[in-house]
Amino acid sequence: MSGPYKPGTPCWIDLMVPDQQAALDFYCDLFGWQGEVGPAEQGGYSVCTLKGKPVAGIMKASNPDGTVPDPMPPTVWTTYLSTDNIDGTLKSIGDSGGTVMMGPMDVMDLGRMAVIADPTGAVVGLWQPGTFDGAGIVNEHGALIWNELVTPDLAAASAFYSSVLPVTTARSDMPGADGYVEFKVDDRAVGGMMDLSSLPPGVPPHWQPYFHVDAVDEVQAAAVRAGGSVLAPAFDMAAGRMAVLADPQGGAFSVITASMPQ
Repeated sequence: MSGPYKPGTPCWIDLMVPDQQAALDFYCDLFGWQGEVGPAEQGGYSVCTLKGKPVAGIMKASNPDGTVPDPMPPTVWTTYLSTDNIDGTLKSIGDSGGTVMMGPMDVMDLGRMAVIADPTGAVVGLWQPGTFDGAGIVNEHGALIWNELVTPDLAAASAFYSSVLPVTTARSDMPGADGYVEFKVDDRAVGGMMDLSSLPPGVPPHWQPYFHVDAVDEVQAAAVRAGGSVLAPAFDMAAGRMAVLADPQGGAFSVITASMPQ
């Protein structure tokens, strides 16, 4: 990837965990990333790289004053959607039924960020690029390939995101993907949306990152050996072969070997 992502497109992901070094060890071993705890002036934030390009962030869970949260927040991956005007986007959030949870705030000269919750309860970030556009590699082994919203109300979520960002939604025409909804920017699918009712009871609305891998079953086995867990064992589906996994600290993510371009 070169240049900024078009507004409405997922552009970055990061993970907040109790044990940052343990998360770095897990994901670097699993996906071939390079990463280390960042400098103190950046709150220790780690930008993990693949082939020298940024692919994901990992940070230690902490309060704004640097103290340890009590209780500790859940370990989750956050998806960030690109915007060219974060302040303007945030002004429309409340009117459209969403909630601004954090921000906006400047991240040095890298860009401006905020975190919101959509009307169905799913949390997602916003990113207005400065010198940092987002993921520098996608759709390769160990890199982000897809972002998916899991929500209890497809219609409400569709209306919300279409009202605050330049995205449209449409039912997927992929064979075997009945009921699946795609987010589109300039008529190109950039993310997906599925009904929460298809997941086990108790799973909250959320955005889920998918990483492309060359061999899903091998990555699944490696994750288990490293202390991770399997939430949905490897299976074949419309877009390829995938599995849903969790790291040792509970962060959920999907891996997929796509059978068609994404």
